[in-house]
Amino acid sequence: MTDRGLTSGSYDAFLLVSFGGPEKHEDVIPFLENVLRGKNVPRQRMLEVAEHYYHFDGMSPINDQCRALIAALRTELHLPIYWGNRNWSPMLADTVTKMRDDGVKRALTLVTSAFGSYSGCRQYREDIERARAAVGEGAPSIDKLPPFWNHPGFVETVTLRVGEALEKLPGADVVYTAHSVPISMAQSSPYEQQLRGVCAMVNAELKLGDPVLVFQSRSGPPTQPWLEPDIGKFIGETAAKKLIVVPVGFLSDHMEVLYDLDTEAADLAAKRGIEFLRAPTVGTHPRFISAIRQMVHEAMEKGPAYICPPDCCKLDMRR
Repeated sequence: MTDRGLTSGSYDAFLLVSFGGPEKHEDVIPFLENVLRGKNVPRQRMLEVAEHYYHFDGMSPINDQCRALIAALRTELHLPIYWGNRNWSPMLADTVTKMRDDGVKRALTLVTSAFGSYSGCRQYREDIERARAAVGEGAPSIDKLPPFWNHPGFVETVTLRVGEALEKLPGADVVYTAHSVPISMAQSSPYEQQLRGVCAMVNAELKLGDPVLVFQSRSGPPTQPWLEPDIGKFIGETAAKKLIVVPVGFLSDHMEVLYDLDTEAADLAAKRGIEFLRAPTVGTHPRFISAIRQMVHEAMEKGPAYICPPDCCKLDMRR
């Protein structure tokens, strides 16, 4: 099977793997219990996060955004496309079972995270291997595309999104934001360095000067240090009168974007009299869809150099 020069000899399916999210009110607590299983997070904190979802009637947008991404990819990849989540339906093990039953032998997977870290890369790989082990004999082999933070198509799409926002709010200060992670995780991964790299490339292209990167959505105990400064603290202290917030660490407008930025951060800015605009995520922008096709093409044509190496994003347990 050929797709404009894209041969499918080395892979017979494409797998999208994402975080997952609830789609109705009664899904919220079971979903959060899946997310937090084995983690030392107080139940009260889980219930506080649940309220974020209830603010939107229990509906996370992330599953619909995966469906939209798959629909866009169907025009670019003439491979069977499968989708599995880490924390909610469709669950990854169920998807791998379906792939086995359909006769898939070798699949290439993209996870919905552009950056290298334990939670954004390695943990997905571990979940994929657990799913394969649960399926057992006949489970397809699955190779993961590497973090793509510096792929030209991703960087160009972020640049286009920031440019669109500046056209709507000219003269605004631009601040980039990403999900915070524990300092220990950041120190054993390229996460922060890669984020700063993208921000620098975008600002250089748009002639915006040195980029400002802040963080959001931290969830650990107060005694555990996480990446800072927090977006709320930044908004509380900035002298800017107009502010564009760019969620560079997120591929789509899911809950951390809709609640933490569009609701909480926007409210903080309004209280300080700051004109606030949140730039779009890359989403299903045609340039980003084209970038995914290019990554698949490279992996098919050039092999191991274009998939995650075995030691990618391992936690350094010595820290």
